[in-house]
Amino acid sequence: MEVIKTAIDGVVILEPKVFKDARGYFFESFSQREFEEKVRKVNFVQDNESMSSYGVMRGLHFQRPPFTQSKLVRCVKGAVLDVAVDIRKGSPTYGQHVVVELTEDNHRQFFVPRGFAHGFSVLSETAVFQYKCDSFYAPQADCGISIKDDSLGINWKIPMEKAILSEKDTRLCCLADFDSPFDINVDLYL
Repeated sequence: MEVIKTAIDGVVILEPKVFKDARGYFFESFSQREFEEKVRKVNFVQDNESMSSYGVMRGLHFQRPPFTQSKLVRCVKGAVLDVAVDIRKGSPTYGQHVVVELTEDNHRQFFVPRGFAHGFSVLSETAVFQYKCDSFYAPQADCGISIKDDSLGINWKIPMEKAILSEKDTRLCCLADFDSPFDINVDLYL
């Protein structure tokens, strides 16, 4: 597994070593030992999967403390544009984002630490998206930033008139109207 650092510390892209032959391919999608050696110590406790059609946009989600989550995400069918936004008050990269295209062909994974809002848009006809979380889902702590917030400067590669959002996601506020529960001292590595 190759670890690709991004412009924001702690947010990394993972590229597995894929073995291909006439039968197809094989790769190790997760190794606790290798992840801890190359990225950080982690204890994933929940795996989630979603299936979405073209134009679906999910996010930008996170859980408020003390239920914060780190996520390791990947697209196993189709293609998504995946985004992590730094929402740690006092961070030199506050409000900045990292974008990566995750596809069934590139097998890339994206690690989104605590203190970041996460979202994605579906670029293919359909997409199956999987992610590991290091804390259980806590509905009382569910929160987010609007995916339509132009001040973030995110090119979702989907025209907004074709975007399909949940009712919950249409009610999320913009970053400027948001009082982040995280600060620069948030422990990204709990």
